[in-house]
Amino acid sequence: MTFYQAQFMLTALMMVTMILHVLNYKGFTVHQKSWFLLTFATILFCSFAEFTVHGITYRPELRIPLTIITVLQFSYSPTLGVLFAGALGMKKQEKAFLCFLILGIVTETALAPFGKIFYFSETGYSRGNFFIIYEFFFVAGILHLIANLIRVGTHFRHRDRGSIVMVVVILLAGIVPMSLFKINVSYIAIAICSCICYIYYNDLVQFDNQEKVLTIQEHVISSLANLIESRDTETGEHIFRTKEYVKKLATLARSEHVYSKEITDDFILMLYTLSPLHDVGKIVVSDRILKKPGKLTEEEREEMKKHAAAGGRIVREVLSGISFEDFISFAADIANYHHERWDGTGYPEGLKGEEIPLSARIMAVADVLDALVSARCYKEPMPFDQAIEEMKNESGTHFDPTLINVLLKHKEEFRIN
Repeated sequence: MTFYQAQFMLTALMMVTMILHVLNYKGFTVHQKSWFLLTFATILFCSFAEFTVHGITYRPELRIPLTIITVLQFSYSPTLGVLFAGALGMKKQEKAFLCFLILGIVTETALAPFGKIFYFSETGYSRGNFFIIYEFFFVAGILHLIANLIRVGTHFRHRDRGSIVMVVVILLAGIVPMSLFKINVSYIAIAICSCICYIYYNDLVQFDNQEKVLTIQEHVISSLANLIESRDTETGEHIFRTKEYVKKLATLARSEHVYSKEITDDFILMLYTLSPLHDVGKIVVSDRILKKPGKLTEEEREEMKKHAAAGGRIVREVLSGISFEDFISFAADIANYHHERWDGTGYPEGLKGEEIPLSARIMAVADVLDALVSARCYKEPMPFDQAIEEMKNESGTHFDPTLINVLLKHKEEFRIN
């Protein structure tokens, strides 16, 4: 098997595979698919044209059809950089594609009869004295692609420099042998780069979509928090203070090497984002109990306790259609378990110690601290130092003692001015 036969077969297999994948992939719009299909089809055609010229036995009587095929190849191949850019989501590439294509067709058609860029003699294909014209167009197209690869990261607010560097290196590995040593490996290099660009773009689209989903989730969370606030003004103010408390406590705990394996950047971000949902279950509690100015009766307290389990259920129902399971579980844990106690006497499930999710244990500290130092319809605010002392006394019974140690060490950072 000759070099050109092997090159064409490999290129053809890659491009057919990519075409089939694009046709069956549900993650792109029709417009996005069209650019990729046109890109892969053009690479396939150009590789076939090169194989036809170099990979089969030459016969002089085929000079005219081979010239036409080569004119088309040399006209279309410089447009590949523009096609890539269009596939990567860059706008206004249609005009650039037409400019490259028309300029290529006019130049190649005008010079083909004179053999200035290429010609077919009795022995086969040869480069003309002005083959550099084709190389100029080809390299201009590749530079267009590289420039847009750099731009595309900004367009999607995300950039994988490794992928960009890999594309550039592979392109150079294909272009340099063609230009300096007359070894035509450019299309196999372009085929590999097209696969990388497809994967790269797919990652960017998914990353962008995830950001959009997170934005939706934040709006849902904010709306639910506002709904709680509309029913209970104290709770509304409370959720925004506790949001800052949980972030501060988690960050300080990690700095003190407390639960540092669990408290990652993502953990802190989710804790900060989802903590406003901790009291969402109060939606099911009647106004008579929620806004009662005095202490609750035993029966009313039991009714109020139902908000924890209800909160976990509501969170799962609301977020199930727009979130990942880890995100849903994290939010549900906060709502469901923030009233559990370290000694196992809490509710709704009576979990004990580290059976209680860490997110809920952090939420419990923030929740009670703010409840103690804030005025409520049934009590006056407690002085900050007294509240801290009371929480210290509850360490190991109500609260995770390790987290309370962090709170005590950095208590001044939690003081409300």
